[in-house]
Amino acid sequence: MDHSNGYDQLADDFAAIRAGSNIGVAAIREWAHAFKPGSSILDVGCGTGVPVTKTLLQEGMNICGVDASPNLVSLFRKNCPDVPVICEPAETSSFFNRTFDGVVAWGLLFLLSEQQQITVIQNVAGRLQSGGRFLFTAPSQNVEWNDVLTGLPSRSLGAKRYKALLNSCGFQRVEEFEDEGENHYYHATKQ
Repeated sequence: MDHSNGYDQLADDFAAIRAGSNIGVAAIREWAHAFKPGSSILDVGCGTGVPVTKTLLQEGMNICGVDASPNLVSLFRKNCPDVPVICEPAETSSFFNRTFDGVVAWGLLFLLSEQQQITVIQNVAGRLQSGGRFLFTAPSQNVEWNDVLTGLPSRSLGAKRYKALLNSCGFQRVEEFEDEGENHYYHATKQ
């Protein structure tokens, strides 16, 4: 089974697309400003590390990465050689068996089934310290579509469902916003 949802076979194509794009960088940078330098951040679905992990490193964060694609993890290691990374599906990852000040999942959750999304959010809640911050992207609508790169099904649970799920997992103050690429963000703080 391909836990990378088709991205392992298309790793080079994905790397080329993300390397040439600054979409999301300003949002990630702004999110990072809420943390003290040296804060521990987990990048779930880290891909190649470009641009999310690189941006967080520039902001002085200590990063760990998780991705299900061996090819993307290999590219991540080249782009971010000093950053710990593990090749595991987000829904079954040990997340390094530690807690973090923040977790980011840019462009990942909607690639997973509804149950896998729920599991990832629950696991993230269990790995965040009190006051920790979780930032992820998914459309605000409850919608299904085929991923542009892989052609595989993607699904957003919609804002109402994500907010309810986050609240049930101990998050408070869920905020939403969009970036210049019309990516919809959910920002939640753990109680």
